[in-house]
Amino acid sequence: MALPTNGRVIIDTTVGEIDIELWAKETPKTCRNFITLALEGYYDNVIFHRVVPGFLVQTGDKTGTGGGGESIYGEPFEDEIHPRLRFAHRGIVAMANNGTKNSNDSQFIITLDRADELHGKHTLFGRCMGDTVYNVMKIGEMELGDDGRPVYPPKIKSIRIVDNPFDDIVPRITAAEKRAQQRAREDAQREREELERRKGAKKNVQLLSFGEDEEAAPVTIAKKAIVRPDLVDDPQAAAVPVPDFVVLPAKSVVRAPPDAASKKNDDITKIREKHAKEVASSANSRKTEIEKMEAEIRSLARRRGGGDSDEELEAMRKTKKSKSYLEEELARYAKGKGLHKKGQRRDESDVLAALSSFRGKLASVMVDEDMPGPEADAGDADAEGREEGEEAPKLGWDEDPGMEVDDDAGFMGHALRFPKDDGEETRKAERDYEVIDPRARGARAKEEERERKRIAKAKAGRGGRRH
Repeated sequence: MALPTNGRVIIDTTVGEIDIELWAKETPKTCRNFITLALEGYYDNVIFHRVVPGFLVQTGDKTGTGGGGESIYGEPFEDEIHPRLRFAHRGIVAMANNGTKNSNDSQFIITLDRADELHGKHTLFGRCMGDTVYNVMKIGEMELGDDGRPVYPPKIKSIRIVDNPFDDIVPRITAAEKRAQQRAREDAQREREELERRKGAKKNVQLLSFGEDEEAAPVTIAKKAIVRPDLVDDPQAAAVPVPDFVVLPAKSVVRAPPDAASKKNDDITKIREKHAKEVASSANSRKTEIEKMEAEIRSLARRRGGGDSDEELEAMRKTKKSKSYLEEELARYAKGKGLHKKGQRRDESDVLAALSSFRGKLASVMVDEDMPGPEADAGDADAEGREEGEEAPKLGWDEDPGMEVDDDAGFMGHALRFPKDDGEETRKAERDYEVIDPRARGARAKEEERERKRIAKAKAGRGGRRH
């Protein structure tokens, strides 16, 4: 029988709650460390970073790597191994360590099955209660990645202290204060980022005018020449870029004549139209050649194989309509549709005839209870009428033994009989197997002890009476 617990916490995770009862009397230092860290909010938003299917799940590392963790004592504290606390079933909560003694910090494990190999190596300080152990089993069934780490690790939202066995615990910082500090840090970080963003936005001072007498610097716009050698008559001719306008140091802008610009645009449009027509004509001619070549190849192949001519194939293609797979399935479904409707029954005459034949055969081979069974005359003659001791005739090398036909119908007349029980077996079982009830033996011993004390008291009363 397990020792009574003293203390209770509820771990709220992303897969549900985990109700844990603590053995604070047997492991006071471990339970004090666990409850203090829970009060300080140390386990909030900590993930289950390791899962061994069918063995254990592990959490308690704030870094999420499995190599971190800290205790309230400032250093790893010693183990508290109790001989009565064992890893006898699933849902046992124990401290995790690095494989050496006295190396406990904040990480803890929850077993998924019996784990006798952990006894004496890890401090056992709690157990899961009720149906919440199934939430732990749900964590053990998650998809795993490298080194037993869940692909989507569940997380501890918070830990609620239901029963605190240590009234003298004063947390260094409460979970609410820790959350407030976290929010303040996040707000300060956002303000710093906003300030840096505002400082980084610099103005373009080159667009400002600081005086009318100051002369603006000349702005030169470099334009890349657009050259298409395949669109001009002379591909070797050099392309000269013609700018639309020229920016001078003065404020006035001299633009190119409008007639020259419109003439240039007309020339480019005509060249593009001409190129498009050439590309289209070449594509059409190539497509025509390909179709013609394919037709010739098909014609040669049919002539070599002695097939039909092109005209006959074309006529067959027009008259014959291909039936799709969907149409075939729909036709098959429509053919068998309505067989099980009310009023439409299948023809089961062959099944009924077979059933009637079996019933007739069964009635013909029925044996009365007074008729001797096949064991009665087994010693007189065998199935072929030979006397006992007579050898069966041997077949020659050229004789056909014939085909064996299983027409034995004697099994239908067999009856199941049991010997009558006269009570001997029951009496034998009562003699051989004596049922011993420890509670009845203890009650009988107490009754004998009371009777002995009553007799002793009666004797003492008679001996001490004065005459």
